[in-house]
Amino acid sequence: MTKPTMTLTSLMNRFSTEEQCKQFLQEKRWPNGVQCPRCHNKKVYELKSRPFHWVCKAKECGGRNGYRFSVISKTIFENTNYPLRTWFQVIYLMTQSKKGISALQIHRQIGSGDYRTAWYMCHRIRAAMKDTDFAKLLGEVEVDETYIGGSDRNRHREKKARMGGRDKATVIGAISRKGNVVCKLIENADRVTMSQFVRETVADNVSLVATDEHAGYHRLGRTFPHKSVNHGTKEYVRGNVHTNNLEAFWSLLKRGVVGTFHQVSKDYLPLYLAEFSYRHNNRKNADIFGAVIAGC
Repeated sequence: MTKPTMTLTSLMNRFSTEEQCKQFLQEKRWPNGVQCPRCHNKKVYELKSRPFHWVCKAKECGGRNGYRFSVISKTIFENTNYPLRTWFQVIYLMTQSKKGISALQIHRQIGSGDYRTAWYMCHRIRAAMKDTDFAKLLGEVEVDETYIGGSDRNRHREKKARMGGRDKATVIGAISRKGNVVCKLIENADRVTMSQFVRETVADNVSLVATDEHAGYHRLGRTFPHKSVNHGTKEYVRGNVHTNNLEAFWSLLKRGVVGTFHQVSKDYLPLYLAEFSYRHNNRKNADIFGAVIAGC
């Protein structure tokens, strides 16, 4: 990961007041000038009596009466009691922790009165990390699936799975070598679901789609230059055909789930996938903190 442009100490010194935080948020959110978050009208009027507040009088926003909004309107910071300075600290900690940072640790760091407050803040930030400007993967692409959940040997007898992976969440991913990663929670690891994921995430003109021997990938060769390795026979690399880059990402994700978060609900797993994917895809971005602020 690229060295960040700020340390936590310098971050807190730079954003020592709410006004400094709001100014930074305004610049990142509207780099080309303030616009209405409701109708995207750029002709808005600043309220002199209330800094960082504006009114939009476009027809869509009520015309003469107008729609009043602030720098935090329609952001994850809206309707919360914690100051932006605290939010900025949490965002920094989450972007710089390679394996993630637990809500309990955040709770201790910021001194929140209730653990649930820190948990709520972390999930809001994860939601802001979702990639809305997704571009299909190019070049040599690896596709693989993994299963996330507890080990059978750690379960009570009545909860043990009769079949491997039955009680685990199935996640499929694709990674462009030396590029971005995309991963998604799926209900069934069948051919239709897995093929659809590949079509949605991988460009038509890739030079290679490398997978393992899973039956769900068998028909990819009809659309893509597809080759596979057979993990069942202990074949992991054959020339440039392998899934090692994606396996490394899965390893980091699982170490975060087991070592940092200990357990992750299937309902919230997509948010954790967004967090780990975002950090990977912005690993060379020295201002990953500012990028998250812009997406909030």
